[in-house]
Amino acid sequence: MTTTANASKHYVTTFYKFLKLADPAQVQKDLENKAEELNVKGLVILGHEGFNSTVSASSEESFNSWKQFIREYFNQPNQFFKDSYSEKAPFRRFKVKIREEIVTTGIPEMMPPEGVNHHLTPTEWNKVLKEEKDFVMIDTRNWYEYKIGTFKGALNPNIEKFTDFPQYIESQGISKDKKMLIFCTGGIRCEKGILELQKQGYDNVYQLDGGIINYLNEYPNDQYEGECFVFDHRVALDQNLQPSTKYGLCPHCGQPSEVKIDCSRCDSEELICVDCAKIEFKKETCSKNCAHQWKLHPGKKGPKQIVPFEVEKMKALGLDDKDLPTIQVSKTKVVHVNSKGVAETVSKNS
Repeated sequence: MTTTANASKHYVTTFYKFLKLADPAQVQKDLENKAEELNVKGLVILGHEGFNSTVSASSEESFNSWKQFIREYFNQPNQFFKDSYSEKAPFRRFKVKIREEIVTTGIPEMMPPEGVNHHLTPTEWNKVLKEEKDFVMIDTRNWYEYKIGTFKGALNPNIEKFTDFPQYIESQGISKDKKMLIFCTGGIRCEKGILELQKQGYDNVYQLDGGIINYLNEYPNDQYEGECFVFDHRVALDQNLQPSTKYGLCPHCGQPSEVKIDCSRCDSEELICVDCAKIEFKKETCSKNCAHQWKLHPGKKGPKQIVPFEVEKMKALGLDDKDLPTIQVSKTKVVHVNSKGVAETVSKNS
């Protein structure tokens, strides 16, 4: 077995569409079957209002076949895909989740209209930012997304979740005739967010078509500063839509991390976030397990706990099954890697 699977280029695309789906459960089965056939990984959120997804494939042929399948299956020949690439796999498996909303906004009753609703292309967006002065620009994302990158001059609502956004707008007292610009990662949050703003009486509000990812594809290192957070193992994308080399995910809280530490307990190198770096028993540990053991037994060294995805990585790198470590989940259960290279918990006696 070789290491080519780990070293190959991964093709990544983000896409969504608001359209009425009568039977999301059947769509879920069909997507799962096609993803298995094409060896596609990623996440699809389904609902009666449409779909929202980011997926990846390790071959260009599978990648293009998946996109063509989506166009044909949903009868959307002009489906907009926002593509990027990665040297590491953004996802370990494929999942389809059925939810009330395909992006959580708290306004499931609002369905974006067909066609354009005050969308600005990246070029039109840039023109406003560079040539106009009398407008307010608001980042609709969560505080930790804003923290690692945003547009120059954008306001930070400092919200934990998008459902807090309408209340934030109401509290600002922005004039109803003020020109307002809103943006998010890939555009989908703004598709619903603009409906709430229009409901509140803001008619002079515009959204960035395709979001930050679409903008950076055309205008890297221009009006956007920093990196763009994404909800997969890449953590963030840089100005050239490449996986971040600066940020990881904090093993303690899951937020973007950039503080490099050597674990006091197991000596492993890790990135933790600035907030956890201030907490005494977390600031010099690489995982929840090491933090817990270090708190119980200060000064006592121990091995790093192996987690399932690390065993999957060993399998992908070509390690023989007999050399793969066994993860003891409990007294009665263990984790092993199945024939597809995916870690699964099984009975110890099975």
